[in-house]
Amino acid sequence: MATISSTRPLSFEIVGEPLTIKGFATTRWRIANLAPGDAGPCRLDLQLYMTERAAYRFNLTSRTPRLFVRAGEADGTPRPDAITASQEVAAGWLDGEHRVLEIDMPLALQAWLEAYLAHHGEAPEEGRKKKRKGAGRAREAKS
Repeated sequence: MATISSTRPLSFEIVGEPLTIKGFATTRWRIANLAPGDAGPCRLDLQLYMTERAAYRFNLTSRTPRLFVRAGEADGTPRPDAITASQEVAAGWLDGEHRVLEIDMPLALQAWLEAYLAHHGEAPEEGRKKKRKGAGRAREAKS
């Protein structure tokens, strides 16, 4: 069985669209022209990690699988510096007050991600762990 690469270079551009919300002018940023390789103005490597396999499966089974780009601080001009296929990682970025832009995952990347999961196996389920007898209960004091 051939080895499946865990890294894919992707290029894209960040496009700003003027927007007015309740009288305030702002800019809505989005990712455009996502393509494999390094031909675009922005280039990031999509790196897959074994520890994120369950998150990748969750993303692939969603109605619209997505890619997430960390693009600097929540205000100001976006500066893309990381990309992931894990919603959990993206949520962590948002918790850190980073701007996160998202885009539909192209079918070719979905197929590559499926091949990665098939090659490395699905992540083990996080089933409930058995507690040892008496764990979590207050011990009775002997009189």
